Amino acid sequence: MDPIHTEIMVLGAGPGGYAAAFYAADLGKKVILVEQDKKLGGVCLNRGCIPSKALIYGTRMIIEARESAHRGITFAPPQIELEKLRAWKNSIVEKLSGGVAFLAKKRGVQVLAGRGYFESSQTLRVETSQGQQLVHFQKAIVAVGSNAALPKAFDLGNPRVMTSTEALEVEEVPVDLLVIGGGYIGMELGTVYANLGSNVVLVEAMDSLLSGADPDLVRPVFKYAQAAFRGLRFNTRVTSMATKGKKILVATEGLDKSPKEDLFDRVLVSVGRVPRCRDLGLENTKVEQDERGFIKVNEKQETNDPAILAIGDIAGGVLLAHKATKEGRIAVETIVGEPSTSAGVIIPAVVFTDPEVAWCGLTEADAKAKGIAHQVAKFPWSASGRALTFDRIDGLTKLIIDSETERILGVGIVGHGAGELISEGVVVIEMGGTVRDLAECVHPHPTLSETIMEAAEVFYHHATHSFSPRKDQE
Repeated sequence: MDPIHTEIMVLGAGPGGYAAAFYAADLGKKVILVEQDKKLGGVCLNRGCIPSKALIYGTRMIIEARESAHRGITFAPPQIELEKLRAWKNSIVEKLSGGVAFLAKKRGVQVLAGRGYFESSQTLRVETSQGQQLVHFQKAIVAVGSNAALPKAFDLGNPRVMTSTEALEVEEVPVDLLVIGGGYIGMELGTVYANLGSNVVLVEAMDSLLSGADPDLVRPVFKYAQAAFRGLRFNTRVTSMATKGKKILVATEGLDKSPKEDLFDRVLVSVGRVPRCRDLGLENTKVEQDERGFIKVNEKQETNDPAILAIGDIAGGVLLAHKATKEGRIAVETIVGEPSTSAGVIIPAVVFTDPEVAWCGLTEADAKAKGIAHQVAKFPWSASGRALTFDRIDGLTKLIIDSETERILGVGIVGHGAGELISEGVVVIEMGGTVRDLAECVHPHPTLSETIMEAAEVFYHHATHSFSPRKDQE
């Protein structure tokens, strides 16, 4: 095939890659988007964020139906048809992936299906179904993402040992499921299977769930997991796994160093993600990688190679879809010569556990570690009328406030729908807003968003629905 020439080549059509490609096209650039999967959207859309959230919502209905009994509304025991559940989940993925392909076509972005390999700093070889295709580009944006980590010791070649990719297919509801790793993936998918009826045991090497999150926000999630899961084992590591008939024999070891063996129908390995850096041909460019394989970039998403930029999971940092999307825009703006940088950008985090956990800016631990004089204001959802109306008073809204300027440094929320609320925190931090700005903004009643306003009022000791005495009243 004759070589194709383009201004910008984007390798990887995930939430960072296709966002970058679309933005560049909107700015009048000729763009080629290379993707090895048949569907656009990357891991997030096809095997991650979207299908997992669909399953979390769908299976939560089982619990909500059960919990309605005390309200005088009862339902028959649920009949779970996994084939229909999978079909519904897949229909959402198909619709969104098809939408991305449609938008690419409307924008004039050429999509090239195949695996890309850098032959030089400005040439990509693409292995397509029709043969090899060379793409010559002026600038490239690498957005190939990451894969679920599967340590060799856990890779038995047995389908009963799953990563998140296989777990999202919900081939069966195992009676006994082991989840290795208490991070957001393990907790989210562990909750899905617990909702479906599995006896879930979670093993975590650290001493708590959701390592790195604010302990105040994790506490309600821990309480829920204690009730929903069969067991939580902290400070525990898996020492070996082996196939035993139709089961997986798992040996673990806790702080007391005494070995323990258990049989499970399936095992979900959720110990993090690794960059998808193999066989990219990066050695034929000037791109540098760190010891873990992530591509080194600066605040403009530039690599050591003047022709190549990198965004999203492959560029390291927090591995979040919306971070990749933002970096895609930064990369394009860098290419077209507009001032743009990732410095100071507030990236919110959301964990779709039950209840949800969301935060942005500094946590209380961050502020302490940085030596920043700060104050904390908390508003419990037990005082929220809206939370009471749907029996979810297990929430908390927390503000981290600069003691000198009263600027908001961080916002943390745990509770039903926390992910939908956290963007207000992002806006106020990005705009340098103060706690008074939040306190004086009228919030509609009755809503959960009021908890943000009332947390700010707690700081001034005049929250309507919570008493926080001043020092002279103590």
